[in-house]
Amino acid sequence: MASDSSLETLTFDNVWSRFPEDFFTRVKPTPWRDTRLLDVSPSGAALLGLDPEEIDRDRLTALMSGERLLSGMDPLAQKYTGHQFGTYNPALGDGRGLLLGEAMTSQGPIDLHLKGAGKTPYSRFGDGRAVLRSSIREYLAGEAMAGLKIPTTMALAVAVNGEKVMRERVEPGATLLRLAESHVRFGHFEWLYQQQRVEDIERLMRHVIDRHRPDLAQETAPLEALFQDVVTRTAELIARWQAYGFVHAVMNTDNMSILGLTLDYGPYAFMDRFESNLTPNHTDTTGRYAFDQQPGVALWNLTVLGQSLTPLIAVERLREILDTYEPTLQAAYAILMRGRLGLETEQESDGKLIEDWLSLLESSRADFHRSFRALSDQDVVGGLSLREEIVGSGSGHQLDEWLARYRQRLAEESRGETERLAAMRRVNPLYVLRTHLAQQVIEAAQEGDTRPLQTFRELLSSPFLQRPGMDVWSEAPSPSAPPVCLSCSS
Repeated sequence: MASDSSLETLTFDNVWSRFPEDFFTRVKPTPWRDTRLLDVSPSGAALLGLDPEEIDRDRLTALMSGERLLSGMDPLAQKYTGHQFGTYNPALGDGRGLLLGEAMTSQGPIDLHLKGAGKTPYSRFGDGRAVLRSSIREYLAGEAMAGLKIPTTMALAVAVNGEKVMRERVEPGATLLRLAESHVRFGHFEWLYQQQRVEDIERLMRHVIDRHRPDLAQETAPLEALFQDVVTRTAELIARWQAYGFVHAVMNTDNMSILGLTLDYGPYAFMDRFESNLTPNHTDTTGRYAFDQQPGVALWNLTVLGQSLTPLIAVERLREILDTYEPTLQAAYAILMRGRLGLETEQESDGKLIEDWLSLLESSRADFHRSFRALSDQDVVGGLSLREEIVGSGSGHQLDEWLARYRQRLAEESRGETERLAAMRRVNPLYVLRTHLAQQVIEAAQEGDTRPLQTFRELLSSPFLQRPGMDVWSEAPSPSAPPVCLSCSS
């Protein structure tokens, strides 16, 4: 385990490299020229037990350029499959990233995964590279989600290099050093199931238990307990996505983590104006992965995973476990939304109050996050700052009616207003990873200015605490701004 803040003190136990040979392909990172470190994450460093200020930047740059590995690393590309937009694709795997090694830390094992590491046997028609735009977006996404207490992968650092990469246009190349407790995906089990490799399915399940969920080994039926754990964690994850207006936009089964982490950030978006059917991925023409479809898609994905486990778990038992998904999600979502509205106790009418609040936001085209924050920052009897957010034709009467019910509901609470508003400010973020702000950061980085990246990263890691002079980072996009529409290379 790491005893100081040097990267060289990290020790590795690369369990994945001891799996059957067709679970992976050993691939060395492609060296990229003129690599320059853009930012190092204190949160990412903390996961590894390192002090970000004491990390050798030259050594980290050499690692992220693909020129020099750390002692004990054994880079490989994992093989898996999955359902993409509902269709099974057998030709998947790590196409532009490599699992460099599994670091052993005081908090448990942490995968170090280099995205943009070059071609692998699973790249298909891809070039194995990453662009600066997508790398910065994923880097900031990890910070933002962790700041909101949403389970996620993180990144230790992001770097730009001297290569030019062709996507929709020619863009600067980049690498991202991703950190995760595990990169095991639903698609790993689908691959083994399609090949009828029952022993390997069990082997992989027991690996997840032994390595990541050792408490489940004590259960009467550990494999069933693991599936229940996946269902529960996935339900709670989706509840947090819905409560905080996050759209993943590519919920393919190969992008689903067996540990319930948010994995593989592509054309994601956080809400600006509340749109229940927001679909920020321009290739998702049917809206399969729209915001309001995410709970159902996650259950569909869990059902596919359950099918992959039928050689080891009885179908009826799998169905019983899957039946716990919706009530778990609903209960978790209700707790989160009551907290965002400042409600400590539970009342039967709360569901309707929450539903009508979201309907009000949607019909008035109000900003999702600023509206919640307005509830946290003012006396709701007056509702003045809230009125500045709830705009649109005919919304005034609807707001007055909802506020009257809200005040009546608050009267049933024992907590005082000062305490309630303080509690609401602890769960309603001021700084959100908005697409237009991320784009400003990207454009500055492309011009060689990393200060906006570092500032935004710091704000997103503590999104509830207001900072003086940082109002620009809490602004919504212009009302005339076009809808968010991104590609899978984003």
